[in-house]
Amino acid sequence: MSDGKKMTSSRRHHLKSLMLQIAARWLEQETTDLAAAKEAYMAENCPAPNLSGDQAALLEFCKKLYQSLDKIDEDRYDNEAKVAKADKEIEELKLKVVELAGVKKPALKKVRMSADSMLQALLGGKHKVTMDLRSNLKQVKKEVKEEGGEAVGDWRKNIEDKADRKKMFETS
Repeated sequence: MSDGKKMTSSRRHHLKSLMLQIAARWLEQETTDLAAAKEAYMAENCPAPNLSGDQAALLEFCKKLYQSLDKIDEDRYDNEAKVAKADKEIEELKLKVVELAGVKKPALKKVRMSADSMLQALLGGKHKVTMDLRSNLKQVKKEVKEEGGEAVGDWRKNIEDKADRKKMFETS
């Protein structure tokens, strides 16, 4: 394969089927091994009960059975509590990982909206008044400069005007 030659599809399918056959054999072997291990465990830990005997022996056997059931139930409860605690810790660690990674904020897009549509989006149905912001703006009229007459005017008058303006700013 390092020569750059590709494997033919028939060869690839053949290898794939061989791998699947091997995997199927492994799965069958695993299930038989598990069944054998279970039988060996049960034979070791749970021998067949001896039911021959009088009533007192059977009552004693039942008491031992109930005691072992209680112990098994306590162990099960303890194990469930441990698992629940571990699951909670895992969830907390996952949240910490997300916090440390940070949330990537999407890039904001420029949206052209009028003031009316913005207020409509923010306030919903409450917004009734239409706002034309341009109509509320102050009207400014351009002053027409007269060239000529004042250009060569009296310089003392100009300085007095500036002094008046300076006093106006100082008083306020």
